[in-house]
Amino acid sequence: MSRRAETMTDRPLFASCTAHKVPQPTTWPRWVLVGALALAMVDVHAAGQEAGGAVPSVPVMVVGAQSVGAGLTLDGSLQAVRQSVLSAQASGRIAQLSVKAGDRVQAGQVLAVIDDRATQAGVAQAQAGVAQADAQLANARAQFERTRDLRAQGFVAQAALDTAQSQLKAAQAGLAAASAGQTQSSLAQGFTRLTAPYDGWVLQTHAEAGSLAMPGTPVLTVYAPQPIRAVVYVPASLQAAAQQAQQVEVQLPGSERWVKPAASTSLPTADPVSQTVEWRLDLSAADGANQVPGRQVRVRFVGSGAQQRLVVPASALLRRGELTAVYLAASRGEGQPEGFSLRAVRTGAGHGEAGLEVLAGLKAGDRVALDPVRAGLQGARPAAQ
Repeated sequence: MSRRAETMTDRPLFASCTAHKVPQPTTWPRWVLVGALALAMVDVHAAGQEAGGAVPSVPVMVVGAQSVGAGLTLDGSLQAVRQSVLSAQASGRIAQLSVKAGDRVQAGQVLAVIDDRATQAGVAQAQAGVAQADAQLANARAQFERTRDLRAQGFVAQAALDTAQSQLKAAQAGLAAASAGQTQSSLAQGFTRLTAPYDGWVLQTHAEAGSLAMPGTPVLTVYAPQPIRAVVYVPASLQAAAQQAQQVEVQLPGSERWVKPAASTSLPTADPVSQTVEWRLDLSAADGANQVPGRQVRVRFVGSGAQQRLVVPASALLRRGELTAVYLAASRGEGQPEGFSLRAVRTGAGHGEAGLEVLAGLKAGDRVALDPVRAGLQGARPAAQ
């Protein structure tokens, strides 16, 4: 190899390669030098693409008061019209619990049995008492008839006939008392069995087999799937507005559609603690199909007048779990372009295509991004208006 070639090969790496923090050995092969130069050119090209990338431009709207229909929207829940808590009516241990939560039951089906040995003994005793009273009545009736015949023939005095008649009446009363005791013991025997009052489902079990039951102790809760209603508690201060509403609508779970209840009832009293009035909105069979008690619904009282409210489109809202927010156009500082800042808001009633009311977090004149996804990108700016 010539002296000139050796000199070029032994020459140290260029300063441009040191930008990649590549160690500089005493000698470098020619192919290492070419690779380092190519890498440097790729980095310069990528930096040029990043610098020349388009800045996201997001359209905004100016928030202002809009004329919307007067109304009231509240959260409610579904409730079964027929829901019963079955309680024990006799003392004893629960000997058998035939169902569990979620089981379907039929009217008259035995759901639980309380230890009935004492009541069975009472029934047997009452039956024996009836048999004894019946025998005494038969004897008293025969004695009365004999005494009456003897009195007609003049063989006994009137006092003997009066005595026989009194004994007959006492025997009749004894039989009536024994029959009443038998009925009472039969009822007590029936109290040891809890039966379904109607076709439905078991909502909850409050006791287990082997537990001690006392009169009034809840054992099961059952409900009928139909009919079903929505229940909402209206603040007492808004009761007048709710009563003046021209229309009441319910938004069922998992649906964007609002339905009209078949009937609505407002209780005439307010709760003294919460200061709310209960409204019961019965759903039709078609609307209440496949609905279960306890699920949350929205209830809307639509008024006749118009009110001025701050309204933003639903598409401008950003929802993350329990947080509802919007991107607000704001200045980043003196001499810097405008950007976006996230602002939490509290929304109220919905007004269809107009959007949702904003109860807190915004004021008239604020500019809100209409595309919250793009507004959250780095470097996003409000579009010129």
